Amino acid sequence: MVDWTRLTRRERVVIVIPSDNSAQEVRDCLHEELAQAIGPLNDLYHLPDSVFNDDNFHTVLTGFDMLILRAFYAPEPQSGMNEAEVARRLPDLLARLNPAGEGRAGQMKTVAPRPWVQAVEQAFGSRGGTAKAAAERMVSIANAQGWSDGRMAFSHYALGRAQVTSYPEAAVRALARASEIYRRLPGGQVHEAHVDMQLAAVALANGQPAQAVQFGGRAIPVVRQSQNAALLASLMLLKAGAFEAQGMAAEARALRLDSLG
Repeated sequence: MVDWTRLTRRERVVIVIPSDNSAQEVRDCLHEELAQAIGPLNDLYHLPDSVFNDDNFHTVLTGFDMLILRAFYAPEPQSGMNEAEVARRLPDLLARLNPAGEGRAGQMKTVAPRPWVQAVEQAFGSRGGTAKAAAERMVSIANAQGWSDGRMAFSHYALGRAQVTSYPEAAVRALARASEIYRRLPGGQVHEAHVDMQLAAVALANGQPAQAVQFGGRAIPVVRQSQNAALLASLMLLKAGAFEAQGMAAEARALRLDSLG
C-alpha cells in the first residue's frame, strides 16, 4: 500500500521530518518532499538543475522544478494514461509552458545503474579510506558509462571531498575536474560553489589564505542567491579564517559576526 512504484492513483502522501532538524533543513525538506508529494515521486541523479536529485546541491525548487510541476497539473496529461499516451502530449504541452525551450537540442540520458548509486551512498555515508574507495568506484563506473554530465562531476567531487584531509593534492585535481564539468551545465553555478568551499578549505589548511579568500569570494554570492544559509555560514567562516591568517583581524571579526545570522 505504501510502495509508490505500485500505486496507480495517489490520493494521500505523508511527509515525515525529524523534530530536531534546523529551521533551514525543515524548509529544504518541505521544498523537496512537498514537491515530490504533489509531483514526480522519484529522484534522478542526471537532473542538474533540480531538487529532484539526491546530490543535495539545490535546497529550494528551481525553475526546472516549477516547470515540471506545471506540466504535472496541466490539462493534457490525465490519471490513468500510460507512458506512451503522456509522451505524445508532451511536445505541445512543453511548447506552451516553456516556449523558450523550443528548438533547443536535448540529450537523452540513461538512469544511473544501481552499483553507482550504492557507491554514492557509501561515499557520503562513510569516512576515510571507505569513502575514498567508494568515490573511486563512482568515478570508475562513470567512466565506464561514458558520462560527461553532472554524474561524472559528482563522482570527481566525491573523490575530492574524500581526500581533502589525507591527500590534498589529489583532492584539488579531482575537485578541479568537477568544477570544470559543472561550469558547462545549466544551473551548475550552485554545484561549483560547493566545490569552491572544498577548495577554500584545502587552500586554508595548506597555508594559502589568499587563494581561500578567492574561492570563498567567488562562491558566496551564488550561495546567498540560492538561499543556502548553512553553506553560506561555512564559507564566511572559512573566509574569516583566511583573513585572520593574513593579519586582517577586523575583517575576520566582521565576517564571523555576519556568519552568526
